[in-house]
Amino acid sequence: MASGSRKPNGRSSVYLGKDGKWHGWVTMGVKDNGAPDRRHRVGSSEAEVTRKIRELEKLRDAGKTSKPGRKPTVEQWMSTYLDTICARLVSTGKMAPRTLDDYRSKNKNWIVPHLGRHRLDRLTPEHLDRLYVAMAEQGKAESHILKVHRIISRALEIAMRRDQVGRNVAKLVEPPGSGDVEIEPLSRTDVRKILDAVTDRRNGTRWVVGLALGLRQGEALGLRWKYVDLDAHEVKIWWQIQRTKWQHGCGDPQVCTRDKHRAPCPKDCAKHQHREGCAKDCGKRGHVCPEVENPCPKNCTGHASTCPRRQGGGLGFRRPKSNSKRVIPLPDELVPLLKGQQEAQDAEREAAGESWEENDLVYSRPDGRPIDPRHDWEEWKEILKEAGVRDARVHDGRHTAGTLLIDMGVHVRTVMEVLGHSDIRVTQRYTHVATPMARDAVRRMGRALWD
Repeated sequence: MASGSRKPNGRSSVYLGKDGKWHGWVTMGVKDNGAPDRRHRVGSSEAEVTRKIRELEKLRDAGKTSKPGRKPTVEQWMSTYLDTICARLVSTGKMAPRTLDDYRSKNKNWIVPHLGRHRLDRLTPEHLDRLYVAMAEQGKAESHILKVHRIISRALEIAMRRDQVGRNVAKLVEPPGSGDVEIEPLSRTDVRKILDAVTDRRNGTRWVVGLALGLRQGEALGLRWKYVDLDAHEVKIWWQIQRTKWQHGCGDPQVCTRDKHRAPCPKDCAKHQHREGCAKDCGKRGHVCPEVENPCPKNCTGHASTCPRRQGGGLGFRRPKSNSKRVIPLPDELVPLLKGQQEAQDAEREAAGESWEENDLVYSRPDGRPIDPRHDWEEWKEILKEAGVRDARVHDGRHTAGTLLIDMGVHVRTVMEVLGHSDIRVTQRYTHVATPMARDAVRRMGRALWD
């Protein structure tokens, strides 16, 4: 590197300018249009500029050259990451819509307010540390903080691959603890009480199948007859029911916040401009005037569920992640129960007549439509109360299946396959129970030590 003169031949240069400051230029590569990509640095001394030049050269030689131009802020990049990159993954089935909804929620509530104004290439590990401390001080669980950390890390990893930054600073931060909630499976006695309580219930086998196969709620509610082979005694878990959030169709929703209302904004708030002559009671909550000039103007309060042009929400079928797509053998005891479910559903279909909506669902409403997960949760609570069993989550039934399999001596890899886990570490959470093999090993140790 030469000093005191410009180097138009592409080599780095440092010189004293007429403004009394030292300037440096480094050739980092070639722009998209074929012109040399020359980066400029300025400082009060030759030593300062030389140091900056050498840092750029080090990045260039390591192949970590960032793209020319002003770098986006964290807020700008997160918008690109969520609305373009993640949205494409959702459209191709590689990301669940609810996962993207969760990313957007955490970005809006935490990432943008704390980090949004920082330039992406100037983000430091200390910025992330302060964010996580602020979240902890506001009582957020470790698992919640870890999710935010993973979202930031993934976004920065993509930014680094696309030459927006030279490093992923999230990898320089000690990840927050997972804060895993201790698994509290139901006992065998509790399970038998539940099985007795659902014997005469409509769709009672939904809970028998869920407990026996360790299905997720969406997998049980999304199970269809075409994927149930009662002759081969197997079931294909290839689809699930999932609720996705509604999205605005107006293109310019105004974010609804409490400070814009004297009282907390109701969920069905929809203040739309009405045409002259519209009935006075047209503006009641939850009602949208049929004579609206612009169906969703700028003063739409931000609740996508009330937007007249809402789109993309509600219950729907979606494929599970590739690792969760699996074929599970059916216990012999389940086959006659499922045949009884078929007969009961055939009777309901005939009784419903033209009002029946065919979805081929094993478990449906009396008109054939999908069961809302919320209603499914409410029925689970009723069953627990009726059976005299302690309060538990719907997902605890899945934990119970995994724990019982381990308890019966099933190898953890087989349990992983049955439950559709993508990581063996998730399945190993169920190994807190003492398996028959472990009990036998301890008995042998006792005999060895005390004869």
